[in-house]
Amino acid sequence: MQSEPAAAENPMAVVADRGGRPASTSAHALAAAAQRLFLRDGFEQTSVEDIAAAVGVSRRTFFRYFATKADVVWVESDAELEKFRRTMAESPTTADPAEAAAEAFIAALDHGSDETEWARHRAELILYAPAVQAQSNAVYRQWRRAIAEFVAQRTGQQPDDDYPVAVGHAILAASTAGHERWIANPDAEFADCLRAMFALMMPRRPHVTNT
Repeated sequence: MQSEPAAAENPMAVVADRGGRPASTSAHALAAAAQRLFLRDGFEQTSVEDIAAAVGVSRRTFFRYFATKADVVWVESDAELEKFRRTMAESPTTADPAEAAAEAFIAALDHGSDETEWARHRAELILYAPAVQAQSNAVYRQWRRAIAEFVAQRTGQQPDDDYPVAVGHAILAASTAGHERWIANPDAEFADCLRAMFALMMPRRPHVTNT
């Protein structure tokens, strides 16, 4: 019987499931391997069995982490949103709230150079894979609401007022444009691409007059 390839020989390998939660298998590593397969073979053409076989784990292990194939793309979403909220809250109260939200957004999504491949693959799937796009609206609503609540709190408004809502939509739209720019320019810096789009698309804060 052929032994499983070691992680050093197979970049998609993780420790196999031998009953119980495999300590060396991470949801992130499994998601990264799945994304490679999606982009190589096509999302619809790649099965859970294909993913499990590629990384040397069981189908059962996959479903310990993810309910569906598309869920792998959002593996870091909850942690990113938590960091985003925390970074906004910790920003100086004197900072422009829209700019503070934009910088917190970049900080939450920028995982560093070691995760560039994973981040680019995720961006491609979110932008261009219909099955993944179907889930994106629910995720984006959470981020827009977080932005609107922060901007409202900093400006003395309500989250459903025009300006907080506009900032939330602008940041998510600028993020999409920034990610497209980043994918199209492999040598570009992720943060630079997003900042360029934020600068162009952020709504002007309304002037409030005292009556």
